[in-house]
Amino acid sequence: MRKADLPRKICPVCQRPFMWRKKWEKNWAEVKYCSKRCSSARSRHTTAK
Repeated sequence: MRKADLPRKICPVCQRPFMWRKKWEKNWAEVKYCSKRCSSARSRHTTAK
């Protein structure tokens, strides 16, 4: 499989696209954030609005 063919998602915190990774193979459907930093920033992001 080519890198261009891998699935992508948009991170709701930083609004950047991120690609499928081997470590997310079993739970790709539950992955929402591109990094631990964005995952921990989610509470700040939702209360800032």
